[in-house]
Amino acid sequence: MVWIPGGEFSMGTTDPTLEVCGGPDSMDDARPVHRVYVDGFWIDPTEVTNEAFARFVAATGYVTVAERPLRPEDYPGVAPDKLVAGSVVFTPPNQPVPLSNALAWWSYLPRADWRHPEGPDSTIVGREQHPVVHVAYEDAEAYARWAGKRLPTEAEWEFAARGGLSGQRYTWGNELQPGGQWKANIWEGTFPYKNSGADGFVHTAPVGHYDANPYGLFDMAGNVWEWCSDWYRPDTYEIDSRANQSRATRNPVGAVREKSFDPQEPGVPKRVQRGGSFLCTDQYCTRYMVGSRGKGAPDTGSNHVGFRCVADPR
Repeated sequence: MVWIPGGEFSMGTTDPTLEVCGGPDSMDDARPVHRVYVDGFWIDPTEVTNEAFARFVAATGYVTVAERPLRPEDYPGVAPDKLVAGSVVFTPPNQPVPLSNALAWWSYLPRADWRHPEGPDSTIVGREQHPVVHVAYEDAEAYARWAGKRLPTEAEWEFAARGGLSGQRYTWGNELQPGGQWKANIWEGTFPYKNSGADGFVHTAPVGHYDANPYGLFDMAGNVWEWCSDWYRPDTYEIDSRANQSRATRNPVGAVREKSFDPQEPGVPKRVQRGGSFLCTDQYCTRYMVGSRGKGAPDTGSNHVGFRCVADPR
């Protein structure tokens, strides 16, 4: 693991929509930019890989959420033969589609799971060093406990991702492609119809393929979203700023579950996700920007969500 010394930084991001490659999302949930202090901690240099997760499963017999049979009481009216374990998989349409309905490119696939990332006919053979995907929050938490670690708060995650570069758009600076080079695994082409793979990959990439940030951390932008321990609210930063006024918020941990709120899905508590994924693009989602936020239902994984762990000093 890599030691992050901790300290104070400006957390969040300004509105990127008027910038080159800024995308259409104003990212209101990442404001106001506010001062935060985090204590020092250890962090994995890469996302947890298929190989590492396989060791955990072999040692514990753990069964992920995506591999567990669906319970009839959770899906009233659904025929028993349809209650097949599986997960959500990005399924590109065969032509351009409006970007207003994500169901146009997401499908629930029976028997999709961490061993079968694109469905039952796919495999992780040859992808041992790719990040594990189709992990729900409790799966990531179970791995972290087994490893003697925990999941990061989003403040810890952002502090580490910035690598000491204050106020920069990306983990490597302010240009998306410095020197014409791709610095992360994101989407190029026409979303969600055609990914050109200009950065070398159309799905996940092996961890550590792109340059590390100044703290020696890889893939803090793109590749796969990473679970954080905070419950999500769009106004978390506003609440913290009001509570602390001119002082830095120390070691924030986010909302409590009962107060988690996503205006896009009221009534569904969400955990924070960070870093964006190989599906992020300036046409739809530029949340590979270091100060931006994502969120996901903790009982749901997909083929672009993974995690990394942190540990406290001993």
